[in-house]
Amino acid sequence: MPVFARDGSAFQKIMHRIRLVAPTDMSVLIFGENGTGKEHIAHLLHDKSKRAGKPFVAVDCGSLTKELAPSAFFGHVRGAFTGADSAKKGYFHEAEGGTLFLDEVGNLAPETQQMLLRAIQERRYRPVGDRTDRSFNVRIIAATNENLEKAVNEKRFRQDLLYRLHDFEITVPPLRDCQEDIMPLAEFFREIANNELECKVSGFSSEARKALLTHSWPGNVRELRQKIMGAVLQAQTGLVTKEHLELGITETTSVTSFSLRNKEEDKERIIRALKQADGNRKVAAELLGIGRTTLYNKLEEYGLKYKFEQS
Repeated sequence: MPVFARDGSAFQKIMHRIRLVAPTDMSVLIFGENGTGKEHIAHLLHDKSKRAGKPFVAVDCGSLTKELAPSAFFGHVRGAFTGADSAKKGYFHEAEGGTLFLDEVGNLAPETQQMLLRAIQERRYRPVGDRTDRSFNVRIIAATNENLEKAVNEKRFRQDLLYRLHDFEITVPPLRDCQEDIMPLAEFFREIANNELECKVSGFSSEARKALLTHSWPGNVRELRQKIMGAVLQAQTGLVTKEHLELGITETTSVTSFSLRNKEEDKERIIRALKQADGNRKVAAELLGIGRTTLYNKLEEYGLKYKFEQS
């Protein structure tokens, strides 16, 4: 699943950073809200690295208790503890030569953080119940939806571990800050839904487009995909309407990516907003964070003689 539209500025910035760091062995920390596609970014980093032919092992850090973590990460030998009837390989062993992805790393218990820090520093670990250490060759990519600097200040996350994980940073912006990506993604998910659900939906009504562009998308790309899949299933054929989307009454997005900033950028942003709004001036004005009168004045000032839809 794409994170953003391939011609969107957000996608281009993220891909630039991926291309820079992927060939290295630097640890990468991915920041982003839930639903923004952080694991997708991690997969791209792995697929574009020299480790692409080796395993990619994802770990849900929120599911690991401090009691289970040592065995989960490092494995154990038979008889290491009650119930250990056979030996088990840990995540580090499974990811040997490849990438270990620590999803929502901020959820790790303090004891687990200390354990990981020591292993990463020494590049060695010891399976539970074993008498000898084992070296490993693993690249670590971590992701979080949390402000880890704040967590460090609140003594919930180790600063020295943060330094080890944070050689390079990739931040995935929330969908509400990337309006130019909403409709291309909606069209992409519509095509997927048509194929998977055997429907023949051809597009979105003007009211549906407006609803999509001004929704706050608290669930980001994941929420968008779910809404489009459900809407296509209901529509079956023709156009998706606002009613099919079932977005409910939510606070509309606080627009930033289309907001007018200076005279040099105004014209480009106005054209981009109008294109995303399919010519609807009311929606374009909302995307730009200005009134319709201001938009009309700007169109006149810059001589933009497009035959946009009047509303």
